Amino acid sequence: MKKILIIEDDPTFSLLLKTWCQKNDYEPTAVFTVEAAKREVLNNFFDLILSDLRLPDSDGIMFLTWLKDQRFEIPLIMLTHYADIQTAVAAMKLGSFDFMEKPFNHLVLKEKVEAAMNKKEKGEGKSEKVEVGNFTPSGMVIGNSAAAKEMFAHIQLVAPTELSVLVFGESGTGKEHVAKTIHALSKRNKAKFVAVDCGALSKELAASEFFGHLKGAFTSAISDKTGVFEEANGGTLFFDEIGNLQYEVQVQLLRTLQERKIRKVGVARDYW
Repeated sequence: MKKILIIEDDPTFSLLLKTWCQKNDYEPTAVFTVEAAKREVLNNFFDLILSDLRLPDSDGIMFLTWLKDQRFEIPLIMLTHYADIQTAVAAMKLGSFDFMEKPFNHLVLKEKVEAAMNKKEKGEGKSEKVEVGNFTPSGMVIGNSAAAKEMFAHIQLVAPTELSVLVFGESGTGKEHVAKTIHALSKRNKAKFVAVDCGALSKELAASEFFGHLKGAFTSAISDKTGVFEEANGGTLFFDEIGNLQYEVQVQLLRTLQERKIRKVGVARDYW
């Protein structure tokens, strides 16, 4: 039976992870602190580590640094309520196999755990590397400046993950090309890339455009409509000029991104 070390200071979530491991025929060992985790790693063999990011005596990034310094090659999946791109990039640079936001889908976690455990050769499961000076899969030339190199290093790190990515930049700097490159290097590249011009959406039409609607949901809804979330399901959805959306629409969109669920206009329940 394969062994998993769980580093989680929330007793309820720790118990949930232990129960999940047992139901999936893994042998779990749970600890609450980084120091306890270090002792376990030094004295026992583990096939995988599931670690929270924020812990009472340190954090997951520091633990990853310790693992790297000690030359332990144990795949680690970071779990956190506080996901952001900078933290994900730091974790992936230090060798984290993946980075997941809480709450997570149990089936997705199982897929990631199995992928990490079945990793047999270096680079398996990672995105294709693109060299500086070449074209990206979206047709954009990779520059030679330090900023360009850093940007594409970040693209390659986040592309294999399920993180929501916020791309900053002035108009005309290639934000959509960055999004297309992330899509092309991701595991979703066989499905659609859908771009939405948020600046062209009114407050009244935005919810219908994003989530779709049922016939009769409002006066002009003469037929069912599929929203862009459903259209891009399994692929990548790019919101261009998202800051131009009305505040109320941004609230709806944030909830969808956090919960990973949508509700069509005229439907009484969430689904995905």
